Amino acid sequence: MNIRLRISYDGTAYHGWQRQENAITVQQLIEEAIFKITGSMASVCGCSRTDAGVHAASYYCNYYSEKKIPCEKIPIALNTALPLDVRVEEACFVDDDFHSRFWAKDKTYRYYIRNSHISGAFSGRYSYLVPTPLDVAAMQKATEHFLGKHDFAGFMATGGQQKTTIRTINKLTVNKGDDNMICIEINADAYLYNMVRIIAGTLAYVGQGKISADEIPDIIQSKDRKRAGITAPAKGLFLCEINY
Repeated sequence: MNIRLRISYDGTAYHGWQRQENAITVQQLIEEAIFKITGSMASVCGCSRTDAGVHAASYYCNYYSEKKIPCEKIPIALNTALPLDVRVEEACFVDDDFHSRFWAKDKTYRYYIRNSHISGAFSGRYSYLVPTPLDVAAMQKATEHFLGKHDFAGFMATGGQQKTTIRTINKLTVNKGDDNMICIEINADAYLYNMVRIIAGTLAYVGQGKISADEIPDIIQSKDRKRAGITAPAKGLFLCEINY
């Protein structure tokens, strides 16, 4: 049976999703939990290779198992073997050829910036603190230039190994709440290594006046990583939705 899980996790304590030899990852925890309840080792396929410190409000993964456990009982069983900052929200049976990563049509991320001199007791763990005032209107204007199909080579960190750097951004918005929290939401068909965090850092630069909104098309066309903004900290990034 091919079983798909929808999970959520606070990535603060973990070195990303993908299993590694010398660090604790979310994939490792899920696989160990499956072993505890079934007695069999399973290789869990994830929908995305989230970086160390990145969070997920809705993350999908799948694995094969011969153990017949009703779907509604799988989350309860797995959660007893998982830490409280990693939760299985839902489980279902899927087609044998389903793959959480390769079947994904698009993914939505949110990046949070707290535009304040003081970090909140809780927000400090889940957002990027920018104390200087940000021009949200300028940031919103800049988002328009990212939309569509482009070569985003200039928005990929060193170490990216994708075969192509062309991606399509379907949606990119910037909104500020009453609590001085700015939410950047992006939906795309796929992403390059650290692409969302570099876009967030670039939009922050626009808000600070370090880059103008009208420069974005030239920066994209240049494919020059040095012309874009910083790679914003991982703690502000959340994977929020996957469409299949």
